[in-house]
Amino acid sequence: MVYIGFMATITFDTHKFVRRLQEAGFEEKQAEAINEAFKEAFGQAELATKRDIERLAARFDKLETKLSGEMTLLKWMPGILLGGVIGLVMKAFFPV
Repeated sequence: MVYIGFMATITFDTHKFVRRLQEAGFEEKQAEAINEAFKEAFGQAELATKRDIERLAARFDKLETKLSGEMTLLKWMPGILLGGVIGLVMKAFFPV
């Protein structure tokens, strides 16, 4: 078993891989070297599993919901500020 990335674990049958290479005409030494190179390449890779992607999607959904609520508030703020300024101007020029 080769550990890859922060969450992904990939099970890889190295013996079967070497056997297939030998069946395809590679010598045992060549097949073993290719196998080692393949394991090293996978060991350095950072792969995301379907579960990782689903978790990220859920986090983005939460963030989108939070931002949507904040944007609604930001849409109302200029109107409220403008209303307050108009009220102050009216009070200054038209005292009751």
